[in-house]
Amino acid sequence: MAEAEAEAGGVPTPAPENISGKEKEFQKAKSYLLTASTNTGINLYDHLSRVLGKILDERPDNVVDIFEDVSKDAKRTKFTSDVDTVQDKVDRSTEVALAQVQRKLFTKGGEEGEDDIAQDEEVETPLPNIMELCFFFEQAGIGLNREEMIRVWLALKSLVDNYPLQHVRFWGKIFGTEQNYYIAEVEYREGDEEEEEEEEPEEAQDDEVPEKEVDEDADEEEVEEDDTPKPDFKPPPTVPKEENRTGANKKTYFVCNDPGKPWVKLPLVQPNQISVARQVKKFLTGRLDAAVVSYPPFPGNEANYLRAQIARISAGTHISPLNFYQFDEEEEEEEEAEGRDHFVENIDFEGIPVRDLADPSLANWVHHVQHILPQGRCSWWNPVQKNEDDFEDEDEEEEREEPDEPEPETGPALLTPLAEDEEIGAMPAWTPALSSNLVPQFAIAVMHSNLWPGAHAFAFEKKFENIYVGYGHKYKSDNYSPPAPPPIQEEYSSGPEITETEDPTPEEEAALRAAQQEAAEAAEEMEEAEEEDDDDD
Repeated sequence: MAEAEAEAGGVPTPAPENISGKEKEFQKAKSYLLTASTNTGINLYDHLSRVLGKILDERPDNVVDIFEDVSKDAKRTKFTSDVDTVQDKVDRSTEVALAQVQRKLFTKGGEEGEDDIAQDEEVETPLPNIMELCFFFEQAGIGLNREEMIRVWLALKSLVDNYPLQHVRFWGKIFGTEQNYYIAEVEYREGDEEEEEEEEPEEAQDDEVPEKEVDEDADEEEVEEDDTPKPDFKPPPTVPKEENRTGANKKTYFVCNDPGKPWVKLPLVQPNQISVARQVKKFLTGRLDAAVVSYPPFPGNEANYLRAQIARISAGTHISPLNFYQFDEEEEEEEEAEGRDHFVENIDFEGIPVRDLADPSLANWVHHVQHILPQGRCSWWNPVQKNEDDFEDEDEEEEREEPDEPEPETGPALLTPLAEDEEIGAMPAWTPALSSNLVPQFAIAVMHSNLWPGAHAFAFEKKFENIYVGYGHKYKSDNYSPPAPPPIQEEYSSGPEITETEDPTPEEEAALRAAQQEAAEAAEEMEEAEEEDDDDD
């Protein structure tokens, strides 16, 4: 018996022949608990021993309620990192990384003091009072939450500090599949605006060089005539973009994915970009350099598509109370109302009662952004207008037919009332409302766009503002379906020069040769007969 005994923790272990059934089950259970994990190398027996030992040492209250927390702490203390460095760098989460970026918004550069605060108060700044606007938007139940608006406010302040701007406005927020866009609408001070980089003329010059070289080579060497048919199609002339501070490019826009991240200036919008954007429907990704895969093909990347959508939304949803803006009286009387593209603020505006602003007739609201014509511009451009070179060559080409003069495109004039907006099926384009029906004496007037869901406006006394929060999609009564590609066009009209024919059989070739020989002999006989007649005469 003494030989079979072994000490385990001071307790003798019975010989195998003396172990009972319960003791065997106990040993099997213990061996199971001693099985180490393949992931961490820790076994449950040792882990429970440490947890129970810690509980008996500390003896906390309501131990059954905190048993799971004690178990997690025991696992955490047992963990050893595989990284062999002096100090491990913990990967920051997305929230922590964004907080580190936005921390700069809440720190003020330079020396802090009362003198700096006093100077900031005296200097006029284009920075809007976002929190005052947030107060009105909260009453209407639209816009962003207060914490987010504070961060947007500080981001706009950094934009004002870094660029020479005379007007800044928070345009809105457009949601994306990966990231969102915060959009700021600005105006540069006169003379301080950055020049746009124009790459198109350079590309045109590069394209012209090889053409001249080819022409010179063609003059030196004799080139055989090419009988290949050439198409008569001529592409329509490219509609030029509107200049900066005019039309659809009247305002400049900056975007960022989150407040605190750098602002990126969007390029000027092109008419063909607006025309294609009206035919497609795309979700934005949040990456300005992302490709826009669509049919018809969009001429540009996501930055250009975003700029085109901003122009369309602004033209259709930016509204103001009637008589808040007025046309300048110093303008020429001959100028037509449709051609006016600028206005001034009415100093004598006294406000409109909230009840009148919320009237379903929509007669007290007007559009203060120019309408975009089907051409993609706010001012119509004549595609067949003649250049000076055309007038010089008129004498040489009098017989050439002149193209028909196209009919100019027209649209609603500036400061047109909302009552003239087209309905969307059986639904009006706008839905007016009061911010509160329970306390109407303190309510404000709110306008919701049904054509562009997410576009809103409020007005109270002499204050008003517009905002857009949405996906940048226009409402359609029917489900959107991408247009089908056009049918395949025939390259050339069918004719004997192009149409392939079957080869003649040997019998047909022999008959053709015989007929040609007979015709030649008959012609010779006719010539000999004519010569004999001439000799007789």
